[in-house]
Amino acid sequence: MKEKNSSRRDFIKKTLIGAAAFTIVPRHVLGGKGFLAPSDHLTKGVIGVGSMGRGHFAYAGTKTVAICDVDTRHLAIAQQELGGGIKEHHDYRELIQNPEVDIVHIATPPHWHGIMAVEAARSGKDIWCEKPMTRTIGEGKKVKEAVEVHGNVFRLNTWFRFADNFYGMTVPVKKIKKLVDTGMLGWPLKVTISKHTGFDWKFFWIGKEDLPVEQVPKELDYDMWLGPAPHKPYSTHRVHTTFRGYWDYDGGGLGDMGQHYLDPVQYFLGKDNESPVKIEVDAPQQHYDAVGTWRKITYTYADGCQIVLDGAGTEEGLAYIEGPKGKLYKGFVSDIPDLERKLAQYPEPAPQVTDFVEACRTRQKFALNEQNGYYSATLVNLGLAALRLNRTLAFDSQKQEFINDEAANRLINQPMRGPWTI
Repeated sequence: MKEKNSSRRDFIKKTLIGAAAFTIVPRHVLGGKGFLAPSDHLTKGVIGVGSMGRGHFAYAGTKTVAICDVDTRHLAIAQQELGGGIKEHHDYRELIQNPEVDIVHIATPPHWHGIMAVEAARSGKDIWCEKPMTRTIGEGKKVKEAVEVHGNVFRLNTWFRFADNFYGMTVPVKKIKKLVDTGMLGWPLKVTISKHTGFDWKFFWIGKEDLPVEQVPKELDYDMWLGPAPHKPYSTHRVHTTFRGYWDYDGGGLGDMGQHYLDPVQYFLGKDNESPVKIEVDAPQQHYDAVGTWRKITYTYADGCQIVLDGAGTEEGLAYIEGPKGKLYKGFVSDIPDLERKLAQYPEPAPQVTDFVEACRTRQKFALNEQNGYYSATLVNLGLAALRLNRTLAFDSQKQEFINDEAANRLINQPMRGPWTI
């Protein structure tokens, strides 16, 4: 069998050398995982080609060869941007099974992320998933398990733990991680994420409690858009860009920005394999369908570290990180004298694999993957559970379940509308 596969690869490569028309070839045709096409590109299929999905067509080292959407208008716009001739799919399962696709990029609303990522993993595809990783803790577990079993390379698309300046801190997270690792701030630490420390919670992502019932536009397959979510009458505000305001699909400003803001905190606190044990909430009672606002959500870890999400923004002058030995404020300003000189004496944090194409080529874990991405998505979903129930929750970090709280545990694995399962 080994000789047969080797002969097949030799034949294909010789054929490609003599056929200049072949510029993009799926990796699997050339011998499986880890083998890049002569063009040095991986082929990609994008599920969900609204504005978010279209924004990632041109990622370096990849070539979009297939697109999928339940809105024909989105498909038409995507074809125009890509120059036409791209394979179209209405059903995401067809794209995942498309033999021309190496990478499945999931850019749908979050209520679809878990199902699609698990199916892509089972089909041997590498996966690029938009944030939040999943809408529930249970779906996140299933994605993590599927990727681990099938050996896929998984990337979650929030990048601040390894690239760019981190919002109001105006420095990369690497520098914050270095400071925390030195111990100069002491331990345990409290991190406050607020508009006063440079982070906007986007409370314009709230739902409407009395949605008008409207006619489904002819270009949209609304039943497929809903998928595993409960069936509710169509309204324009329920779908596309404003879906974030409804519990069935996302979680408002926390669902939208939470993993951007919280994943780097998890990283520099060294909590990539741990969850908080208590989640407290200060918020109005939430509507059963429409996401509302909140004043404060506080996560506490077993060692006393805290992450405080300040939604009210009434306290000015807050430190971003506060420890028993010092504080760090917006703009990387600290009360530690001569901080920059002291910091320069310490080693840099461990390097990370931050090139997704290289990770696919070498079969290495990407910097933000199914493991640490699961835990930072769980931070988001823990906060949303406390918010929906409007009470303090105790969580078992080892078992990944709530303690003595049946209602909270029902939010871990929420029912899906048939025939959808994960």
